[in-house]
Amino acid sequence: MFISDPEWQAVALSLKVSMVAVACSLPFGILVAWLLVRRQFPGKTLLDSIIHLPLVLPPVVVGYLLLLGFGRRGFIGEYLYDWFGFSFAFSWRGAALASAVIAFPLMVRAIRLALEAVDTKLEQAARTLGAGRWRVFFTITLPLTLPGIIAGTVLGFARSLGEFGATITFVSNIPGETRTLPSAMYTLIETPGAEGATARLCVIAILLALVSLLLSEWLTRWGRKRLGF
Repeated sequence: MFISDPEWQAVALSLKVSMVAVACSLPFGILVAWLLVRRQFPGKTLLDSIIHLPLVLPPVVVGYLLLLGFGRRGFIGEYLYDWFGFSFAFSWRGAALASAVIAFPLMVRAIRLALEAVDTKLEQAARTLGAGRWRVFFTITLPLTLPGIIAGTVLGFARSLGEFGATITFVSNIPGETRTLPSAMYTLIETPGAEGATARLCVIAILLALVSLLLSEWLTRWGRKRLGF
């Protein structure tokens, strides 16, 4: 099966965008999940709802909101561009941001479920033995949450690979810069005589998604086995 350079370029860009999106959002996913499980504070329900909004909003709406906030003249993006010369708009960095926002709820949900299963008595016992909060978190809480973190990371990666609506709304469909795998398929579907290339990218997308899900399941089982679950 011959794959052209533009097709490989779209696949490589999708992998790059997804890896950056997951790597940058994972620390925030762990923090938000911990806050939702371990802390009580005013507005907790509102925060939980906002975190999960991308799951129920049309992706185009999410992309438009990102454009308003992080576009070249957005209320955040304007300062980033004027002060640092940095812009998310019409850049692969913007595609990574859009993918991270869309995948973030799935990541938080997986980590949250794992964190809720951690026995707080273990943490309390460690505290009574003199361990500080940070030591308890990094030596007990985080390792016990590892299966959920792995699952959330891989699911977030898989979701980022398939992101289309928010990405094309926020950063357009620029070859070599923002044309990810879904955007390339969209372009090929509208191109007469490109059925073969569309089918090839479809097969690649299915394989990548399937491998991600199988890897998530295997890593989760591996993590639970190592922790003795």
